[in-house]
Amino acid sequence: MIDEWAQDRPRWEQIADVIRQRIADGTYPPRSRVPSVQQIVTETGVAVDTAQKVLANLREQGVIYTVRGLGSFVADRPQA
Repeated sequence: MIDEWAQDRPRWEQIADVIRQRIADGTYPPRSRVPSVQQIVTETGVAVDTAQKVLANLREQGVIYTVRGLGSFVADRPQA
């Protein structure tokens, strides 16, 4: 997901940027699933709290929505 971390920005912001970019380029089209907390942890090596912050931030911005028990999905009209 990220080859090298920028030292001047929080990792959660960098991961959120990657997910936003994947939404913008169609890798994650509307209503498709985005990586789960566990997938983010596995792919990036960050802590669970950091991965949760990524998804919470994207949710607050209206980029994704979460369905309890199913996961997080790209909003129909992401605000990215």
